[in-house]
Amino acid sequence: MTILVTGSAGHLGEAILRTLRGRGSSARGIDLKPSPFTDAVGSIVDPTFVRTQMDGITAVIHTATLHKPHVATHRKQVFVDTNVSGTLNLLEAADAAGVTSFVFTSTTSAFGSQLRPEADHAAVWVTEELPSVPKNIYGTTKLTAENLCELFFRERGLPVAVLRTSRFFPEDDDDPAMRSAFSLDNAQANELLYRRLDIADAVSAHLAAMARAGEIGFGRYIISATSPFRQHHLAQLARDAAAIVRELYPECAQLYAARGWRLFPAIDRVYVNDRARRELGWHPEFDFAHVLHSLREGCDFRSALAREVGSKGYHDTLFDDGPYPVAS
Repeated sequence: MTILVTGSAGHLGEAILRTLRGRGSSARGIDLKPSPFTDAVGSIVDPTFVRTQMDGITAVIHTATLHKPHVATHRKQVFVDTNVSGTLNLLEAADAAGVTSFVFTSTTSAFGSQLRPEADHAAVWVTEELPSVPKNIYGTTKLTAENLCELFFRERGLPVAVLRTSRFFPEDDDDPAMRSAFSLDNAQANELLYRRLDIADAVSAHLAAMARAGEIGFGRYIISATSPFRQHHLAQLARDAAAIVRELYPECAQLYAARGWRLFPAIDRVYVNDRARRELGWHPEFDFAHVLHSLREGCDFRSALAREVGSKGYHDTLFDDGPYPVAS
C-alpha cells in the first residue's frame, strides 16, 4: 500500500509523512515547494503531474490548499484553481487509478458566518448538521471541493472522508486584538477548550479516516479537540465562559495564575467531535485537561510532533501588523 500525501511541505502534510515514514509505511509526498518530505515538486493544478504521481497509489491524503491567511494576498481565481480544480484533478486521477480511500482535509471555516452568533445570543453548538454559509473565498472553495468529493462517491463509488479540521497552526492568531490581549501559549491553550487541535491528533484523525473510508463510503467529520462543554453551557459561555471553566477545572485558576495567564471571558462556539470519535474510531489525546496536566508538570502542552514540525508561516513577506497583511 502506497499513500500519496499532497501538501508535503506544509504543517499537516509534513506531520503525516513524518508519522507514516516513522511507521515504515510506503508514502509519497508532493508539493509546490521542495522539502525533506517532498518526493516530487509540482502543482496539483497540473493534471498531467497529478496523473503521473498517482501511479501505484492505493490511498490519497489531500492536505494541499490555499489557506485563510492567503485571502488578502491571492486572487479568488487562484483559490479556485488550487482548492477546487486541484482537488478535481486528484479525484479524477484517484478514481482512474483505483484508489481505495481518499481523505480530504477541509476546514471548520466552511461553516463561515454560522460561527459568530448575534450579540447577546448563546454560543453556537457546531456539529456536522450545521448548514455551511462560507464568508470568504477560502471557505467557499473548500466547501465546493467537499461537494466534488461527495459527487465522486455518488457517481463513481470513490470512498472519501472529508475532515473539517479546526486550527492546528502554531503561528500567532490572525486577529490583532487577540495577539495584543493574550500571549501565544495562553491563547492556544484556551482554544483547546472549543476550537483547536494538536497536529498529532490531526494526523491520527487522517490515518483513522484513511483506514475507515472504504467501509464508510462518504462522510464529513469535525476534527477538533474534545470539548468539556455541553449544550446547557452555551448561554453562559457567551456571558462568562471563565466561570464555567473554573467550575469544571477547579485547579485551573491557580495553574493559570502561576503563568500569568487568563481565560477567555466569552466563547462564541463549540466544535463537537462526537461523530468522528464514534465512526472513525478516533481517539484525540490533546485537550484542555492535558493542558492543565502539562502546567502541573512544567512541560509544553504541545505534542512532540507539533514541536518537531514547528512553525512554517503562510507568507514570505513581512507585514507592518504582525504575520498577516490584514485581519481576514
